[in-house]
Amino acid sequence: MRDAVIIEAPSVLGLRPSGVEELAGALLGAGLAEGLGAVSAGRVEPPAYDPVRDPATGVLNPAGIAAYSVTLADAVGGVLDAGRFPVVLGGDCSILLGNLLALRRRGRPGLLFLDGHTDFYQPAAEPAGEVASMELALATGRGPDVLADLEGRRPLVRDEDVVALGFRDGEESAAAGMQPLPPALHAMDLGTVRAMGAAGAAEHAMALLRDTAYWVHVDADVLDDAVMPAVDYRLPDGLTWAELETVLRTALTGPGAVGFDVTIFNPRLDPDGSIAAALTASLLRAFGTRD
Repeated sequence: MRDAVIIEAPSVLGLRPSGVEELAGALLGAGLAEGLGAVSAGRVEPPAYDPVRDPATGVLNPAGIAAYSVTLADAVGGVLDAGRFPVVLGGDCSILLGNLLALRRRGRPGLLFLDGHTDFYQPAAEPAGEVASMELALATGRGPDVLADLEGRRPLVRDEDVVALGFRDGEESAAAGMQPLPPALHAMDLGTVRAMGAAGAAEHAMALLRDTAYWVHVDADVLDDAVMPAVDYRLPDGLTWAELETVLRTALTGPGAVGFDVTIFNPRLDPDGSIAAALTASLLRAFGTRD
């Protein structure tokens, strides 16, 4: 059992104020902290949201996201330095930059990236300029310097230290003109996971990350749309609860796992709270605190 500390990171600077800023409240209300036996390290409030796309970079809120990433990295770093395990509740996927910055300040991190989308857009191909569709590209050093070179530490994570697992947006992203994933980045799409089996895919991912201290990132839309419709950008298919839990259990029990985040679940699309309860129960099973 991890010595978990929860940090709330309700930023929507990389998306829009759609409801994902309420993720932490929904999961905490469903018993996540109690189930993990976790204490709180507080809430990192984001700067004001600006809906106007920045003309210089082509993205929304670049300065705000850069500043927020530094503040979030400070909070995550404090938990790491205390020898504890940060569990960061978003917010949108741009919070990944702050989480990885905390690790990058301390060495060369790895990343297990569980997302229904590859989030490797460049600003020119992202229709709305949303950093929540670009964070993996930015984390690997691609994009406007204000976000791709935080504190002069480009890249936050090297291509060869990333495993992207469970994505299913290949046709969509290619049609939109997204830059291709680099060959050194370990890409395991949903079809690959199904061919290997969730357990085999998880073990392979851990073998690829065996020499790093790695962060685990979960976007809720990696799950099957049939069980997780409460997300802003829906895609058919996706991982089952059991498949996600198998991958996470393997990753979270690995000696290199140093932190975890969950993003994009939108409680406004879950009016009776049943999906929040199911997601919380699944995460607790993955952490090994519930059968």
